Amino acid sequence: MIDLSQYLPILIFIFIAFGLSVLFVFLPMGVSRLTGSHNPDAEKLSEYECGFPAFEDARSQFDVRFYLVAISFIIFDLEAAFLFPWAVSLGETQWVGWIGMMTFLFILAVGLAYEWKKGALDWE
Repeated sequence: MIDLSQYLPILIFIFIAFGLSVLFVFLPMGVSRLTGSHNPDAEKLSEYECGFPAFEDARSQFDVRFYLVAISFIIFDLEAAFLFPWAVSLGETQWVGWIGMMTFLFILAVGLAYEWKKGALDWE
């Protein structure tokens, strides 16, 4: 016979995690319905992420500036993710690590300057 009592804490943890996740998802929705803050109108239901209606002809032209800003955000977010481990390991990597990171940051700065000069960050 297999002793499954060792798995009981894991099972309890899974149930608590599932219960909390359900609570964090459905409790705000229920509270907003009860308090009256759930009041959809045309302004709230309008498209705000990409600037064009989601359910239109797939072949229509759209503005690509949103995607350029999103890609820039991802690039600089990854840059921040690289800076933390680099800062922690700088004592071990010494000058080689410092020069490598400064080269990386210089390339990103040149890319940002290019984007800025081309007007990719201007939102009209």
